[in-house]
Amino acid sequence: MAAIGPLVESIRQDVGLSFTQVSLLTALPVIAMGLGCFVSASITKRIGFNGVVTLALVAIATSDALHWFNLGVIGLLATALGAGIGIALIQAVLPAFIKQAAGEKTPLLMGFYIAAIMGGAALSSAISPMVSHHLGWESALAVWGILAVLGVVVWGMRTRVLPVPRQPQGVQVGFSDLARLPRFWSLAIFFGLGTAGYTCVLAWIPPTFTNLGWTETHAGLALSWLTAIQVIAGLVFPALAQRMGDRRPVLTFVLLLAVGGFVLLGTAPAAMAWLATALLGLGIGGLFPLSLIITMDHADEPALAGQLAACVQGIGYLIASASPAIAGLLKDLMGGFEQAWLSLGVIFVGLVGMCLRFDKSQATQHLRLYLG
Repeated sequence: MAAIGPLVESIRQDVGLSFTQVSLLTALPVIAMGLGCFVSASITKRIGFNGVVTLALVAIATSDALHWFNLGVIGLLATALGAGIGIALIQAVLPAFIKQAAGEKTPLLMGFYIAAIMGGAALSSAISPMVSHHLGWESALAVWGILAVLGVVVWGMRTRVLPVPRQPQGVQVGFSDLARLPRFWSLAIFFGLGTAGYTCVLAWIPPTFTNLGWTETHAGLALSWLTAIQVIAGLVFPALAQRMGDRRPVLTFVLLLAVGGFVLLGTAPAAMAWLATALLGLGIGGLFPLSLIITMDHADEPALAGQLAACVQGIGYLIASASPAIAGLLKDLMGGFEQAWLSLGVIFVGLVGMCLRFDKSQATQHLRLYLG
């Protein structure tokens, strides 16, 4: 997904897409990620955790490799969906195992997990424009399938089969049960709106700067700079949240950092490019893992925490999937991305008010009250 942004102009010129249409290359994987979260539990029961991870890596590798064949618009959209399904399966099942393995250290391990995701995004956004310059944008998208193939090989060499976390006897919780909880919807909307900022950043940071006259390579480096800072934020802020206990002060701080970044991008993108992207890297890089951490705070049992996280991500990703298309439409209508960035700044101010309700000391009571 992070490789798409720096290559938008090359893809648009070659395939002939508007900004609204090219936004689907980011939106469709996010939709697939949302829908995939709802079926991950049943798939895990059938083929096990190791099987789910293998299946997900194969889906990602295949989707990436198909770009080498230049299958046109339909092929681009199909591979975007395939990659999104693979990502969904992994992101839906891992939180339960992290909760089971880490216990009280879950925030720290979640930070490492999210930092690894963002580190991969930094790498792809930096290297893809260079590969595109020499081999074309198709190869720049396809080459990342090699890493997924290596992942399949390394994962297949594992000798330990990881068990599926089980819910306590008598406690069977599905989406229909969680959907009755007001707190579930608060968590899902919070995650969705926060992730909307993240998906827009991945999709539209490079085009924002190419629109100002930057080269694709230069714009890709701006996204790499942002995602590299996200890696640091993904390690530092979850560790700080674990030490403090109460997540709300850290959440408020990272949200305000992101607001500052969005405002600068919306008002002075050329003059404040590097400061704006740094603030967004710190803000969004901290928000993404913290959103999952506060979700898992609501359940002591790993299986219940995993099911809650999967459903929150499912609804959240469906909400977030609309943001790249809306931003692309604003670009087509108004000629720039400034309005989209300022709108996200307003949304993140609203998230500050929402996060004040997430008191860790009372988190599990919201589920026990309804689920027993």
